Parts: sequence; structure tokens; C-alpha cells
Amino acid sequence: MRELADEFNVSKQAVRKRLTDEFRENYVETVYSNGVKTLVVTVTGYMLLKQHFLGGNNTGKIASNVDGNGGKVNDTSDSKQTTDGESILTILEQQLTVKDKQLENKDLQITQMQSLLDQQQRLALQDKKLLEEYKVEIKNLKSLNTPTKDSEENDSIQKETSVENMKEAPQKKNKKWWNFGK
Repeated sequence: MRELADEFNVSKQAVRKRLTDEFRENYVETVYSNGVKTLVVTVTGYMLLKQHFLGGNNTGKIASNVDGNGGKVNDTSDSKQTTDGESILTILEQQLTVKDKQLENKDLQITQMQSLLDQQQRLALQDKKLLEEYKVEIKNLKSLNTPTKDSEENDSIQKETSVENMKEAPQKKNKKWWNFGK
């Protein structure tokens, strides 16, 4: 009731007054969730309340829509049924336009995702090509560095001379830092 009162900008007492026993029989359902009893107004009941509170002084017309005999609608209420149907139709059309906008948004997101996927695949192919080029380049560099017989002889001569130079170099005495007294 508080939700309806807030929506229609009326007091809870006004909503409670409008929810007569006859109205409750025809337009209100009782729902139990988690052991709590909740009253739920049907769509047609909501539309009738909306017409009553937002429509002005139409109380006589709305009250005549419902017969005291089991909630059957009178023949004079055909015009009200069409207005209820029209208002429901406008609500459904609004929902449909919202859904259409959501679908357009999703289509746009799908096209963006597809373009990003294509871009990622192109980059992966470029990386693969670069790796192949680098492998070929490395092979070429390794083939240039493979020693030949002449270079092996030169290397062995250089090694011998470096070993001789090491022998001739004076041996340095290792100084230890932890010898405090010396």
C-alpha cells in the first residue's frame, strides 16, 4: 500500500479506502514469500487505481465498472475496458521500444567485439611472422659464427698465448678484510 500511495502521491489511507472487499476479490492477489503475506495488485487493478488517483473525479465511473455479483463487468463498462486495453497497449509498446534499444546496443557491442577479435588475430599473425623472421635471422648469424679450420688454429694459438701470459703475470697476494690486527 505504501508503494502505491507513494506512486500516486496520495496517503496510505486513501489507497486503503479504495481497496474495498469487492476490489480485493477481483484485482488483488495474495502472495507468500519467505513466510510473509504480501498483497499484489493485478495490472488491471493497477490501471483502475491509476485512473482513479491520477484521472481526477472519475470515482463514479470506475465504481460502476465492477458489479457486486462476483466481480463481473457491466455492459456499460466497455468504454473503460478499451481505455484499459489502450493503456496496457501503450505500456507494452514502451517496453517494446526499450527492448529494441537494448537489442541495438547489444548488436553494436557484438560488432565491436568482432572487430577487436579480428584485430587480435591479425596481431597474432604478425607476431608469428616476426618470430619466423627472427628464427631465420638467428640461423644465419649462427652459420656465420661457425668456426672454420683456419679460425680454429688461430683460436688455439690465442688460447696458448693467453695461458702463457697468465703464468707470467705476478701472483697478487689476497688480502682479507677480517684480519683486524695486521
